[in-house]
Amino acid sequence: MRRIMIAGTGSGCGKTTVTCALLKLLQRYGLKLSSFKCGPDYIDPMFHKKVISSPSYNLDSFFCDDNTIKYLLAENSKNSDISVIEGVMGFYDGGRGSAFSLSEITDTPVIMVINCRGMSDSLGAVMKGFITYKCPNKIIGFIFNRLPKKLEKQAISLCEELGAEYFGFLPENNFNFDSRHLGLITADEIINLNDKLDGLADLCDKYLLIKKILKFSATDNLNYENISLNSPVTSYRPTIAVSSDNAFCFNYSDNIALLEKMGCHIEYFSPVNDKHIPENADGLILSGGYPELYAEKLSENASMLNSVKTAVNSEIPTIAECGGFMYLHEFLENDRGEIYPMAGVIKGSACKTDRLSHFGYVWLKPESDSLLFRKSDNIASHEFHYWRSTADAEDLLISKRDGTSWRGGICSKSLYAGFPHLYFHSDLNLARRFIKSCIEFGEKNGKN
Repeated sequence: MRRIMIAGTGSGCGKTTVTCALLKLLQRYGLKLSSFKCGPDYIDPMFHKKVISSPSYNLDSFFCDDNTIKYLLAENSKNSDISVIEGVMGFYDGGRGSAFSLSEITDTPVIMVINCRGMSDSLGAVMKGFITYKCPNKIIGFIFNRLPKKLEKQAISLCEELGAEYFGFLPENNFNFDSRHLGLITADEIINLNDKLDGLADLCDKYLLIKKILKFSATDNLNYENISLNSPVTSYRPTIAVSSDNAFCFNYSDNIALLEKMGCHIEYFSPVNDKHIPENADGLILSGGYPELYAEKLSENASMLNSVKTAVNSEIPTIAECGGFMYLHEFLENDRGEIYPMAGVIKGSACKTDRLSHFGYVWLKPESDSLLFRKSDNIASHEFHYWRSTADAEDLLISKRDGTSWRGGICSKSLYAGFPHLYFHSDLNLARRFIKSCIEFGEKNGKN
């Protein structure tokens, strides 16, 4: 259970850069790695996966209770030499869902990343502020990103003065990752990603104290209770078709792994490139992503649009989150304001807005029983999107922690479609109900 967290002073400080560089260098050392992202983010784990060539997982203490968090960390790192956990936003941001909260739950030492651009003596104020803001905490030391070489001695001296460990620095470089409105652009969109990762690893090897990082990582086991999955799968193993390409790339690794552990067969398909969904599908997941960037190609693929519409209208159990929800509309506005026909399952249009809509953690309260939900449920979820829907989608009461609320989502006996993203480990009944409906769909169509 060797583990370390790379956290930061705020978004954009270089957490992902440092995490990917560290993973790449540890891989060069021949270590077996597992990686995790604190919070609900989809994009950063894609970068981790590109480095270690295996899934990266989310650890979200808003979605999950403490035992589930520890179970997922242990389960997904049991074959690795060390786990590297990337924080979210600033270390203390997010309340229950913060990197601070996760480090406490998992008893994980934290190395803070500071973006040093434009600072010298003020570094001490930032360091002292994070060390002392909430005590106790798991902060053990610092990595100084974008630090001029001439300030290295000062950074070391500040660490000594504050009783923190110095783990090295990264100088200004050209290996940073570009961003767009949902954060970083995805790993698959960076043509020279491997060159950037190699360059970052070279910098790590030269400027970071890798042996010291390994020395200060936690080595103790976590105490937790195993989780019983209670899968509805007995004899018939349902096939779940999952969209996966550059337009639909937001899938939680744990959601897919859970479906597989419960006995489902996963078959991926591309709404951009394939002609139809897998013919043997008993269930359909239309993932989130960036359909607006590929609206023209999606619209031109009439065969796939018809295949999806036919399947959903035949009441195949379907989960369509955010981008997948937008894809089911009659029309989709792309990022340039151009309108394209889509699947036409949902009457209305997915339209661009100029600001984030309903950003953050939310609770979902259904008005009636449906494919995934029961009326008594209160489901943790997350929204992050710039698009809105003109459809009649009001089957869920969606509320935030600050008390604001609105209605959204389309829920029927065979469909969940809406902007909120779901994480199955927040309530295993979501997965169980979906799988049970997929089995029933397969049996109804003579597949048993």
